[in-house]
Amino acid sequence: MIRAGVVGYGLAGKVFHAPMISAVEGLELAAVVERSSRNAEQAYPGITTYTSLEAMLEDESIELVVIATPNLLHAPQAEAALAAGRHVVVDKPVGNNSAQIAALIAKATEQNRLLIPFHNRRWDSDFRTLQKLLHEEKLGRVVYLESTFDRWRPTPRRNIWRENGSDGGGLLLDLGTHVADQVLFLFGLPEAVTGDVRIERNNGVTMDSFTIRLRYSGLAVTVSANCLAAIPRPRYLVRGTQGNFIKWGLDPQEARLKESGRVVENEELGWGDEPPSAWGTLAVDTDGVIESESLKPIPGDYRLFYAGVRDAILGKAAPPVQAVDAWRSTRLLEWAEESSASHCEVVCNWAEAPKAASV
Repeated sequence: MIRAGVVGYGLAGKVFHAPMISAVEGLELAAVVERSSRNAEQAYPGITTYTSLEAMLEDESIELVVIATPNLLHAPQAEAALAAGRHVVVDKPVGNNSAQIAALIAKATEQNRLLIPFHNRRWDSDFRTLQKLLHEEKLGRVVYLESTFDRWRPTPRRNIWRENGSDGGGLLLDLGTHVADQVLFLFGLPEAVTGDVRIERNNGVTMDSFTIRLRYSGLAVTVSANCLAAIPRPRYLVRGTQGNFIKWGLDPQEARLKESGRVVENEELGWGDEPPSAWGTLAVDTDGVIESESLKPIPGDYRLFYAGVRDAILGKAAPPVQAVDAWRSTRLLEWAEESSASHCEVVCNWAEAPKAASV
């Protein structure tokens, strides 16, 4: 049994990490760091509450430390946990910039410990379905993919760190990390990036809109998000030489976790299942006739991430997400900001990527 401690019990710790850890065989949610409350004990009786990371690190039975605090704290807290000889999972983004992430990769290598980014959106239902669809080449040669992650949130929330101008806030590091990681996972490293990163809302103080175009050989990809989407766009739109795929709406896991705080199966839908009304549409040209169908999705399952963490710690498998993937997605976002400021395309220099640890 691998004993895990979660640092922070806000949205990330309460909704994403604690429920997933407690639902995976071989992992034990043993401790939570809460500075001024003991809310986690009510949900998980028997755990230990610490008021600081330093206090939790004194418990040598904690083998895995999960950083689920505000972005500003990710890099220093991950560095402290690695220095203490722990394996570390860090909620996205692993660091506020690529230099911080490179330093953490170096520390993990020095300590011979795992540094695993929590890029959980790889286990969304829609993304897993898209990945299978591309693997089966049902659309022929893919020439264009558009990935959007829109919200309707017209009034900035100045009472939370993500939107009050604090270091590490803004939509680019928040949702941008997810959509960038998904594209890099699907298609590899682009040749160049063009970005449009801006503040659109009245009285906004953090970046709340971005559109990033990634140039590949024979393929164009656009990823975008904003907070003024009263009419949402498709989550995915894919064009290929033999057909199209379009998918609306988001994976249901986050909403279900916010509602129940647990992985709860029901009679109608299994965990991570989407109702038929939310399925994507696949349209394929068959002998000159367009045939359309609702494509049954692969269920989403964030538990698979933590099952992968368990297996990596036990030496049975590679980490579910490589540390260098966090550096790549963050570097891509930095190039997008550079492009936006200079109003020109930025050529990607992937040769500067840090060398990852081999544990």
